[in-house]
Amino acid sequence: MRSRQVFHAVDSHTEGMPTRVITGGVPPLPGATMAERRVRFLAESDHLRTLLMTEPRGHAAMSGAILQAPTRDDADWGVLFIEVSGCLPMCGHGTIGVATVLVETGMVPVTEPETIIRLDTPAGLVTASVAVNDGAAESVTIRNVASFAHRLDAHVDVPGYGRVAYDLAYGGNFYAFVDTASLGIPFDRSHRDDLMAAGMTIMRAIDETDPPRHPTDDDIRGLHHVALLAPGADEHVSPHAMVIHPGWFDRSPCGTGTSARMAQLHAQGRLGLGQEFISESFIGTRFRGRLIEETTIGGVPAVVPTVTGRAWITGTAQYLLDPSDPFPTGFTL
Repeated sequence: MRSRQVFHAVDSHTEGMPTRVITGGVPPLPGATMAERRVRFLAESDHLRTLLMTEPRGHAAMSGAILQAPTRDDADWGVLFIEVSGCLPMCGHGTIGVATVLVETGMVPVTEPETIIRLDTPAGLVTASVAVNDGAAESVTIRNVASFAHRLDAHVDVPGYGRVAYDLAYGGNFYAFVDTASLGIPFDRSHRDDLMAAGMTIMRAIDETDPPRHPTDDDIRGLHHVALLAPGADEHVSPHAMVIHPGWFDRSPCGTGTSARMAQLHAQGRLGLGQEFISESFIGTRFRGRLIEETTIGGVPAVVPTVTGRAWITGTAQYLLDPSDPFPTGFTL
């Protein structure tokens, strides 16, 4: 076999959503923080993301993470989250996948019944508490970054759909929340194409008229996620279809989306601290969420969320790049 690059990976899925954890083959990334590394990676090494996430090695809904040495003394590992749409500041299902891989491969010291892992991410320090039984990760609870409602009761003119009401919140990424009933589209997988078209059109309309920006990190901007809420979704159980740029559904309940949803509900006075919240994906899998404290970020009222889910390892692999491969950076169709 000929190859000019070799990447070592452990593949997993978190409640249905893949996380390809790259454990070797990517050299140390430049940057004093993971946020700086993310910016430099996108500018200088994004071909590695497209090689590993897009076809023919990945697919249209692929997601992953690159492990690096941390940039801070209080972290065990640094993580750069990659997917077909780019590099995310934070990824909830990816964090659960990474923590599961670190425990089950022995890449961190493992203690039972709980192993604490501190991850240096572009969005900040994220702590993962892994419930371990006989060496197996049975669940992961992440303490996410501070989350907040960015705008409530907003409206945007959307071609083909008229004036659409939405809320916008941040949970590691920005999310717009829209009731499917207001769009006249049944919340059913048989209408997935209609839901996808609506979500993408709403996403573009918001980004073209009033794109969100993080109050303290100008590199976190723009909208790449629209949560289409099922009829009856509330502060107890919230089924949704998560539409993600450039045009796919999250298979998991979405960890950062769950955090943003709880921040939205808290700002509306509907979800209190310590109250359990169930986030349900388009395929019916679930995360359990909880708000554990109030805080501020850049002067904006915020909350600290936890999200609990489970991941399963699906395989290990070495991905190669033959010198004659006609798609050295992958492709999208």
